[in-house]
Amino acid sequence: MITGSQIRAARALLGMDQRDLARLAGLSVPTIQRMEACEGSVRSVVDSLEKVVTAFSAAGVELIAEGAPSQGAGRGVRLIDRT
Repeated sequence: MITGSQIRAARALLGMDQRDLARLAGLSVPTIQRMEACEGSVRSVVDSLEKVVTAFSAAGVELIAEGAPSQGAGRGVRLIDRT
């Protein structure tokens, strides 16, 4: 699942704000704000999540699920759970 932190980090990597992501994904700014505010996994309509993932992918960012290998060959960020 995608987390709010992943969405914020992906935006930061791309240097985009919430408005930019909303436009790229075809969603509203409040929808992006709600997604990013989620603690842990984002709770949203599956279609909206797919739009965000697709938008990031088109922009060159891969969102990596917990424990999943990266499929890409570029640079990236992975948060290691230290709890």
